[in-house]
Amino acid sequence: MDYKFLKIDEKENGVIVLTISREKTLNSLNTEVLKELSDFFEKIFDDEATSVIVLTGAGKSFVAGADIGEMATLSATEGYDFGKLGMDTLMKIEKGRKPVIAAVNGYALGGGCEIALACDIRLASKNAKFGQPEVGLGIIPGFGGTQRLIRAIGPGYAKEMIFTAKMIDAERAERWGLVNHVYEPEELLDKAIEMANTIAQRAPKAIQYSKSAIESGSQTDIETAMEIERTSFGLLFSTEDQREGMNAFLNKKQAKFSGK
Repeated sequence: MDYKFLKIDEKENGVIVLTISREKTLNSLNTEVLKELSDFFEKIFDDEATSVIVLTGAGKSFVAGADIGEMATLSATEGYDFGKLGMDTLMKIEKGRKPVIAAVNGYALGGGCEIALACDIRLASKNAKFGQPEVGLGIIPGFGGTQRLIRAIGPGYAKEMIFTAKMIDAERAERWGLVNHVYEPEELLDKAIEMANTIAQRAPKAIQYSKSAIESGSQTDIETAMEIERTSFGLLFSTEDQREGMNAFLNKKQAKFSGK
């Protein structure tokens, strides 16, 4: 599939920088963009050469939200279908086998905040703005925002963001736990790639199993979550990377992981 609104930049160590590029609308998410994102993530997670994906936006915005021009005339059934497309696309990011780092360079509003929430790690520039403005438009967050936001920052802060529809700046987002780190705008992408390279040097299957255990375990009771962890922990002892990693440690060498 040829992408009209996505730019793909392959870096070293299997790091991919994916840029949503629809600058005239501040990279807003319409049906076409969502379908391109869905196709990209469905394919990239099966690509063994890819280790980490950095997701960002072109120009001065990360993603300013879903496309209101497209949503304004939707019927209830069409609204449901549009929400499902957004949810299904973001679920691919959350459940995918590879880590995804959001490099938030400006507005992350509505669907933009939601797509950042679906990523594993969120980094922001000092000029980033986060918000869920949907109630000001007569709707609610529809791509998972009511669920992921409370898990990320707790119900109190999540309700404040959703009920007031007000934006918060990067400093407050970091304080509330919405983002991991805040950087100067000119260094954001480099810092995201630097983190991606650090992750790329670790054992791929161990990263994959860690992500799966965290995502699955966070949705269930503690006993079930512990069993998920025990199973993943045990299975990794059958991998070449486990033997490589431990032998390298014992012999004071740098491990060279193969992903097997």
